[in-house]
Amino acid sequence: MSRYIMRRLLWLIPVIIVVSGITFILMHSAPGGPWDRDLSARQVDANTQKRLNEYYGLDKPLWRQFLAYMIGDFRKDGSFDCGLICADMGPSYRLRGMSIQDILFMPPEDKNFFYSRFGYSLRLGILALSFAIFFGIPAGVISALKQNTIIDYASLFVATLGISVPSFVIAIFLIIIFASWLHWIKIIPKTWDDVSVWVLPAVILGFGTMANTTRLTRASVLEVLRQDYVRTARAKGLGEFLVVVRHILRNSLIPVVTLLGPALAGLVTGSFIIETMFGFPGMGRAYVTAISQRDYSMIMGTTLIYALLVALANLSVDITYVILDPRIRLD
Repeated sequence: MSRYIMRRLLWLIPVIIVVSGITFILMHSAPGGPWDRDLSARQVDANTQKRLNEYYGLDKPLWRQFLAYMIGDFRKDGSFDCGLICADMGPSYRLRGMSIQDILFMPPEDKNFFYSRFGYSLRLGILALSFAIFFGIPAGVISALKQNTIIDYASLFVATLGISVPSFVIAIFLIIIFASWLHWIKIIPKTWDDVSVWVLPAVILGFGTMANTTRLTRASVLEVLRQDYVRTARAKGLGEFLVVVRHILRNSLIPVVTLLGPALAGLVTGSFIIETMFGFPGMGRAYVTAISQRDYSMIMGTTLIYALLVALANLSVDITYVILDPRIRLD
């Protein structure tokens, strides 16, 4: 397995290069630039734009800008400024004086890593995935065991609702109910230190994943129920609970794990709308702002982090296969 993991990690290098190239081309093809408007929404004059382009190297050809970001480039004084290969994601063009690493990974003073922008998004993604697992898998199993009953129909209704309705629509309805009518929550809380204010964003973010998990678990369990070894286990007199846990659930989880692995990366990286609606201080909100402001370094750095998370999630899925089914070999 170690050789397989090493090969997969080495494959991350061409993945990062391809993602970087595509992102670089797309963001430079979009109209506008980082100096169209400054932070006070006033137009930047042509002379200031020229000086800023020279300072940040945006006056160079695009191919050289790309190589400078990925590998590095020489400054006018002859010193070499290393790029992404030295884990340097570059400076922010809008929050001047700060690097991308500082913006995304540096927490406030007297706080730990989980209070950084990436830490906030990571915690929200883990909570959303936990909600999807703890409610989606049991709902799918019970729905399959109670096939064609009112429990099955109710479970399928909720799952279909979660798949069909966009998350921002669900968010609007829940905000109206719990914030406007019941006054149980604040739409934009003053602080995120209280655990209760995380519940609604996590539920909304994880609702779609929970619905997909429920439907996939139900279909997988129904397929396993028809296998000969399940009938044999019941014929031997094994209790129903042990049959479900030892034989049905474990063998039906492989398709579900295929969904849940990338789902965590998707929840961490796909929380743009939820973070914006709740004023959440996470990475997704900063990413949307960077796109609107054409902050090239922030766009590149955040996109590469997302690509890395997705690739590592897929690798974790393959490793989990071996844990669930010893017959699977990676080497």
